[in-house]
Amino acid sequence: MAAASGSVSRLRRSRPLLGAGAHGPGRARRGPAAGAGPGESRCRGPERPRARPQGKDPFPGPAPLPRARLRRFLRGGGDRAPRAQAPRLRWCLKRSVQGEEAAAARAARTELLLPEEPGFLEPDPGQDTSTITQGDIVEAVDIASAAKHFELRLEQFGPYRLDYTRNGRHLLLGGRRGHVAALDWQTKELRCEINVMEPLNDVAWLHSESLLAVAQRRWLHVYDSQGLELNVLKSFPCVLRLQFLPYHFLLATANAQGFLQYLDISVGKEVAALSTRAGRLAVMAQNPANAVLHLGHGNGTVTLWSPSVPEPLVRVLCHRGAVRALAIDASGTYMASAGLDRKLRVFDLRTYKALHDLVLPLGAAHLDFSQRGLLAASCGDVVQVYKEVVKELPTQPYLCHRPPRPPSALRFCPFEDVLGAGHAHGFTSILVPGAGEANLDALENNPYRSRRQRQEWEVKALLEKIPAELLTLDPSLLGRTDTATLQQKRDERIQRLGFDPQAKAKFKPRHRLKGSSGLHRKKKVAHEEQRAVIQQSVEQREQERKRERKEKKKMGAPPTPKRGALERFKR
Repeated sequence: MAAASGSVSRLRRSRPLLGAGAHGPGRARRGPAAGAGPGESRCRGPERPRARPQGKDPFPGPAPLPRARLRRFLRGGGDRAPRAQAPRLRWCLKRSVQGEEAAAARAARTELLLPEEPGFLEPDPGQDTSTITQGDIVEAVDIASAAKHFELRLEQFGPYRLDYTRNGRHLLLGGRRGHVAALDWQTKELRCEINVMEPLNDVAWLHSESLLAVAQRRWLHVYDSQGLELNVLKSFPCVLRLQFLPYHFLLATANAQGFLQYLDISVGKEVAALSTRAGRLAVMAQNPANAVLHLGHGNGTVTLWSPSVPEPLVRVLCHRGAVRALAIDASGTYMASAGLDRKLRVFDLRTYKALHDLVLPLGAAHLDFSQRGLLAASCGDVVQVYKEVVKELPTQPYLCHRPPRPPSALRFCPFEDVLGAGHAHGFTSILVPGAGEANLDALENNPYRSRRQRQEWEVKALLEKIPAELLTLDPSLLGRTDTATLQQKRDERIQRLGFDPQAKAKFKPRHRLKGSSGLHRKKKVAHEEQRAVIQQSVEQREQERKRERKEKKKMGAPPTPKRGALERFKR
């Protein structure tokens, strides 16, 4: 018992040492044990600071998102389709709407992280921005932006037409005397340079920088990025203007005979050839919102065309004289036109009414809208840029620049504050602060994509190609359903046929005996009545044959010889 009592006493003395290393319920550690260094214990080693209990979040859940900010990223007009009958279809539509709203919410929340901010020139009090020269802008901006202002001296083959790719990285130049050049204008790297040895009227990039179209004097030609001729389209003669529809993969051409033709470049097939019956077509512009083409005519009218309709969708009288230039803003809501009456008019395409009339000294020969609503006009030998022209009548231009020669083409570079001007002595790149969109969608137009990324983008764009038949004035009409018209068509069909072909037979359950007794309901023989009728007709034919044989025997007719098995193959 002594030994037992001694062991119990040792165990009791060791309890405080064990308790110092492990905290039991309701027991707090007071400090390090004897013999332990500062911040150490004999059982656990270095002591770690205990985490403080966190309080309740005063703002649970995601931050509230204003509806006005979210509405800017939502697509579509909010028109809801009728309730689908199939449960699977209802589930798919619901998931699609939820995905669109979630993507819009993410885009609205990440708007604060966009790296660039748009901005315009901020003049001093009493200063006119139109007096600021390109030299002043180049001195004020950084080195990378200053390098975007340059001039190409090409005095032998001008005047020049130009076109930028959709991502704004590559530039295409076409001289009147046959010179064609494609280059990466930011790095000044020349992609190809050829001379077609005949006059050309216009140039245009196709879906990417690997293909380009050239409207030469006789026919339409297609080249690749190396300058090799891929195709000569002799069914497109005397083309004057080119426009490429990126989401439809259609190349629209307007020729000197008054024909508007569409070419599907994905299959190499002519989609439509429309006769405008309005003479020479030298003015053409594309609406970026619905891909409808606007044509200017010599009688002062502007017509809107779609490849699926042989007549113009809309005809608007814009000027008293011939129309010289057309331009449509990025939203597809406003159109600017210039005519021989020296007037610059801005129209609202929702009502087709003129908003503003601006009388120019020499009239505008070329017009172009930037992504942020700036309007460039070439008046004689001066390029004028107007700001907020769709909101109010401008009293003075935003910027002015005088190229070496009168401009022959104007085009804003996408996602850059650059305006390209072609003239008889080459090409001039003009800096216009606030012209381009500051932040781009790399999934849609990526100027830094590699060759592999471009190939994948081409495959995806071809799979998502919109048919030419769906090109209309209001694209939102394609998602709507006229239920009254569908019901009327169904009623008319029922009256014409006398029965409803879409009606389903009433469901009749099949009653079967269940169990292991082996007594199952016998299946009815299908087509019993038809089988009985066929069997009766076969028996009647056999009886008729027997009757004919007996009659022949009575008349003494010789019996018919029996045919052999191989005689059936004789002719």
